[in-house]
Amino acid sequence: MANAPTRLLIAASGTGGHLFPAIALAEKLPDYQIEWLGVPNRLETQLVPKQYPLNTIAVEGFQQGFGLSSVRTLGKLALSILEVRRILKQGNFQGVFTTGGYIAGPAVIAARSLGLPVVFHESNAIPGKVTRFFGPWCSAVALGFEVAAKYLPRAKNVCVGTPVRSQFLDGAIDAPLDLAIPEGVPLIVVFGGSQGAVAVNKLVRESANAWFDAGVYVVHLTGDRDPEGDSLKHPQYIALPFYNNMAALLQRATLAISRSGAGSLTELAVCGTPAILIPYPFAAEDHQSYNADVFTSSGAALTLKQSELTAQALQSNVLNLLQSPQELAKMGEKAKAIAVPDSAEKLAQLVREVIET
Repeated sequence: MANAPTRLLIAASGTGGHLFPAIALAEKLPDYQIEWLGVPNRLETQLVPKQYPLNTIAVEGFQQGFGLSSVRTLGKLALSILEVRRILKQGNFQGVFTTGGYIAGPAVIAARSLGLPVVFHESNAIPGKVTRFFGPWCSAVALGFEVAAKYLPRAKNVCVGTPVRSQFLDGAIDAPLDLAIPEGVPLIVVFGGSQGAVAVNKLVRESANAWFDAGVYVVHLTGDRDPEGDSLKHPQYIALPFYNNMAALLQRATLAISRSGAGSLTELAVCGTPAILIPYPFAAEDHQSYNADVFTSSGAALTLKQSELTAQALQSNVLNLLQSPQELAKMGEKAKAIAVPDSAEKLAQLVREVIET
């Protein structure tokens, strides 16, 4: 009788930055039986492919300070740990993989209480509180950036990069765009990660006319939370809430303007796209600034602080770069040098080593 397939529970929830690396890993473990652990009404209910059954639990993060809401959150945490233990036992799972966030706490505690191995992936240059707290409990912590290891002195760290969606590696990157952009014109692609970026959107709309005058086309992915998302009209301007073929779009881009979430940076690096980065100033632990520093210090990007940024400054920085094709080419090469194209394979190998030994 053949051995039963290894059963893995993946705990990944909330944003594309948490979900895309986990989906990329799952695709590299075709011989595993995988189920998902998520939260109701979050992005995983849309993004997790149908072949992975989705279990959901009620869990939330702690707010600042301690009060009645903290007591309620603690109660939810305790119940969610019991629920994850039940899922793990009933499903005969042999291990857990998580990409952090609120859901990692109950997943790690439940797995370790049952003696199951856990692999934790941290994509950011500075690990979040959840990673720093639970990292030492895990069998291995896979890192997106080598620099993160210094913040996790007691964890078993392995740098593997951050897995990127398969569309960035399977040939779709060279697919033609279904957008009305002429051959050879400069193209700026603006995006704010899976949740959009209203403040960046506003700056771009205020800056765009000067770029249009210079013959530039702009594809602006506004997200779905911007009430003025479709307020600018121009023949050289395409505004969309999202665009599915990001690989081909970033490959075509002359320059990107982006937040600096780890997922967005990974995609920019794999495509070798030079970028202006505007870190989200309210990200936990200011982690987007640390991520951006990795790219800026290597010459792959220019970082502009949102708190100091005006439309005029954004406008002129973009035009200066577009007038320096050699500089843009150099930035693209530096971005490619940061990329770890086989990150998903490296992470899958680590998961196999941890769970199957």
